[in-house]
Amino acid sequence: MTLMDTAAAGCLAAAVVVAVAAVGLPGRRRGLLWAACGLSAAAGCTLLMDLIALLFGQGVDSRPGAVLHALGLAGAVALGAAAGRGRAAAPAAPGPPGRWIPYVGVLCFLPYIAMKLNWALGGTFAGIEGAQVLAASERNGASGLWLALERWGLDPTALMAFAGILLLFCLIRPWGLRLPRWLPLTPALIGVGTLVPYGLLGLAYLVPAQLGAVPLPEGDFASRGEVLAVGWIGYAAFAGYGVALMAATRSYWRRTSPVTGGR
Repeated sequence: MTLMDTAAAGCLAAAVVVAVAAVGLPGRRRGLLWAACGLSAAAGCTLLMDLIALLFGQGVDSRPGAVLHALGLAGAVALGAAAGRGRAAAPAAPGPPGRWIPYVGVLCFLPYIAMKLNWALGGTFAGIEGAQVLAASERNGASGLWLALERWGLDPTALMAFAGILLLFCLIRPWGLRLPRWLPLTPALIGVGTLVPYGLLGLAYLVPAQLGAVPLPEGDFASRGEVLAVGWIGYAAFAGYGVALMAATRSYWRRTSPVTGGR
């Protein structure tokens, strides 16, 4: 297994230990369950990348790792549901601040979508032309569907960003409450578990990279500055959208949770 897979296995094992401890410590049950939920979510934090790879026929980097990521997310959902059991359901509609959550996600994603569509349409950004992006996708083993979309001027990651924005509105707007609860929550939890750590850790790395304190591979770019420009746009989009998705998911979860008794 890779180092990431080993870390995921460690987080999953720790989540099991903490969850078992919660059974024997009823006074601290909820806090321990939330801690176990966080550890399990950390184990599944790259599941979205695995699903994208499978969706476009590229295959996952590690099958055992993909299984660990799926188990981590499933465990996080179950533990989160157990930790939140017994709370009263919140009102069906979020307050005025909550209604702005989707628009925050849109603003965070707009520069990223513009950059990716510009490349897909043959434009140039950060010294890279659209043809170079397509060639890099071919070189990295992208699937036929992925390459076909890029040739048609439809960048797959931009399309997924549009789908992510639709998901945000689904979680906040009243029409989302008409759907089966699991339908929006499943992609939302996968997105939160992947994009929040990915985006925030990426931004945390870019800060010392901007200051020249850590190395920054240039890859296909001509200069360090161009890498940083693309990096800031990408990681800011993922982090900002991820946090907005986390807030929207929490709101939807609380508003659709049934009222039950018990601790």
